[in-house]
Amino acid sequence: MIYSYFPGCTLKNKAIDLDIYARRSAELLGITLEELPEWQCCGGVYPLAKDKIATKLSSVRALAASRDAGHDLVTLCSACHNVLKQVNNDMRTDEYIRSRANNYMAPDAEYNGEINVIHYLELLRDTVGFENIKKKVVKPFTGRKIGAYYGCLLLRPGKVMQMDDPENPKILEDFIRAIGGEPVIYAQRNECCGGYATVEDKAYAASRAGKVVDNAAACGADMLITACPLCLYNLNKSNAENKLPVVYFTELLAEALGLKEENDV
Repeated sequence: MIYSYFPGCTLKNKAIDLDIYARRSAELLGITLEELPEWQCCGGVYPLAKDKIATKLSSVRALAASRDAGHDLVTLCSACHNVLKQVNNDMRTDEYIRSRANNYMAPDAEYNGEINVIHYLELLRDTVGFENIKKKVVKPFTGRKIGAYYGCLLLRPGKVMQMDDPENPKILEDFIRAIGGEPVIYAQRNECCGGYATVEDKAYAASRAGKVVDNAAACGADMLITACPLCLYNLNKSNAENKLPVVYFTELLAEALGLKEENDV
């Protein structure tokens, strides 16, 4: 199976582990990820103002490039996925946004939301299948109690993202079971980590992230996994007291599949 792939800016620097382990694992699982050429930053935040057309154009370009390549578009970063999927929904359902974006870009073929935006986790669940992943695991996380941290952007707004139940998700817990671990259910797993407030109010973000980590630790988690670079940053910043490791889910996937090398950082 071949998919277009939008890595996003952070996966090229601070979140290299999220990217590299996903690529290695995809190859072993029979998935080809073709990185879009000349992609641009998605903006990192979905603009809520309806007349903010220009800030959506880089996402429209990526979506159109994926359409032109003949593939659906796979993403990893929670923020990139949220922006691209919401913009794709705009181009499918909102004539005001669609017509203005296409008029501004003047493409050879207008983009009207023809492709699907798929998160890597959805690819694992719906295309590869967690049962098939389980069969390929060579280093299971037996006995490890792992907390899934969803944060806000993977699941909301639920009617657009449609990845899982935003109030009671299970896709990451099913992933944890597939790699042999024991998922830990805790109350804060789909609550905000403080998000972009860390730029202006570090104390608030630290407090919010601390509640997540403390809750997971109190429920018996040995570690946390996430798909969001900003979430990982915030959770690790608040992690000094209980030292609960927070890593990308792709790192555990690669390790379970025997793809993580000893000299990997």
